[in-house]
Amino acid sequence: MKCERTEKDSAGYMDNKEKTEWVLNQAGVKRELLYTVKARKLAYYGHTMRKQGGCLEKEIMQGTMPGARRRARPRTAWMDNIKTWTGLPVEESVRMTADRDKWRKYAHGVANPRIEDG
Repeated sequence: MKCERTEKDSAGYMDNKEKTEWVLNQAGVKRELLYTVKARKLAYYGHTMRKQGGCLEKEIMQGTMPGARRRARPRTAWMDNIKTWTGLPVEESVRMTADRDKWRKYAHGVANPRIEDG
């Protein structure tokens, strides 16, 4: 049996994501796990892209492996995350990883956004 909400019922309704954000804001806790994962993934991406030659890790990350996947919803690829987080095209991000210090500073800024609103 499906229950439909009316406007009166949904006036005090808050979905789980809103509740979680509200509780975290009240407690003064920041979400740090996602930032940690982003930072580590970006650091490993830079490390791998700086490798010389055709190493297997680099080919897997760039998605240049031969063959086809099964029919299903496509999995989120490493490069999709890198493109989304950095906002850079793949070629530019690969070029930027060549300079280690530049990539570290950029990746740190992407992974740890500052909250300016307070």
